[in-house]
Amino acid sequence: MSSTKIKPMFKFLPQGALIQDFEVAGCNIVLGFPEAALYQTPSSSYFGETIGRTNNRIANASIADVNGKTYQLARNDGHHSLHGGSEGWGKKHFKGPLFVTRHGHESIHFSLVSPNGDEGYPGTVECRVWYTCGAENGQTILDIEYEVELTGDECGETIVGLTNHSYFNLDPNAPTIAGTQVTLTTDQRLDTDADGIPTGDISKHPAVPSSGIPFTLGKDSPSFDDCFVMDKPSQSFLLDTRLQSLRKLVSLYQPNTDLHLEVLSTEPAFQLYTGEGINVPALSTADGQLVSPKGPRAGVAIEPGRYVDAQRKEWRSQCLLEKGRLWGARHKYRAWKGPLGSVD
Repeated sequence: MSSTKIKPMFKFLPQGALIQDFEVAGCNIVLGFPEAALYQTPSSSYFGETIGRTNNRIANASIADVNGKTYQLARNDGHHSLHGGSEGWGKKHFKGPLFVTRHGHESIHFSLVSPNGDEGYPGTVECRVWYTCGAENGQTILDIEYEVELTGDECGETIVGLTNHSYFNLDPNAPTIAGTQVTLTTDQRLDTDADGIPTGDISKHPAVPSSGIPFTLGKDSPSFDDCFVMDKPSQSFLLDTRLQSLRKLVSLYQPNTDLHLEVLSTEPAFQLYTGEGINVPALSTADGQLVSPKGPRAGVAIEPGRYVDAQRKEWRSQCLLEKGRLWGARHKYRAWKGPLGSVD
């Protein structure tokens, strides 16, 4: 399985429709591996993957009252299901890349058919991913569009929710993300129990000074594995958010390299994870090339998406996909090199 290089800045792999390279000013700012086989290792930490059939955790690995039934999902995070199960979409081989025109721009397209019963989820669905790469105003741009359709006739509804799980390090020669300045658009997060399952409450995160105020990541702290909320609960959420305006979620700046990254999305929430669980040993490629190990806090993941455990009844409109409807979302990454304040 070979990667596809788009322009000079990006590489993608059919496995997981994943982002392998994201180059800014000659630096690859995403964690990854030089060949596809290494992404299949148990310690690969979801590097660059398209996460599905659902993002984040499903409590007790169970969804109830869908098609009038309860479905048991794969348990791969203690009692819970994480990132689609034991072999989520990030480990699946997508069809593609196909070079297409999307919204008037040159894009590449990946697709995946997930059969009924895949990791316990009901219904056959088709996932479609479009990447549109470019540059404007001195910035390197990557747009991602997701679409999921229930195409099978096995049932009338299912649960879905996608995101991308790239880890970013704006100082690629550094072993950790220490020194990275972070600015969040919101300081509100879902309160969770010790397993990362929401309690139902939303509160200000104690480690975030305030929305819009930058703070700096150190070698060991502050530590995040939290779902930050852009849209608080209401009676109804949009299933397809693509017609919503893109909103800035997170800004990163690394003074050592003068590299910047902004993450935007149409989604109601995002997971911020500082990578404490990264534990990739030294590996070798098929031709004997040594790949250096990567340890805790080697990168920070920003995962726009739906709420954690969005399948619960009060949030279910975020993720309940019925026959004849589409689930959709958009993300945008903007990256550039320059001193702080160099690009608005």
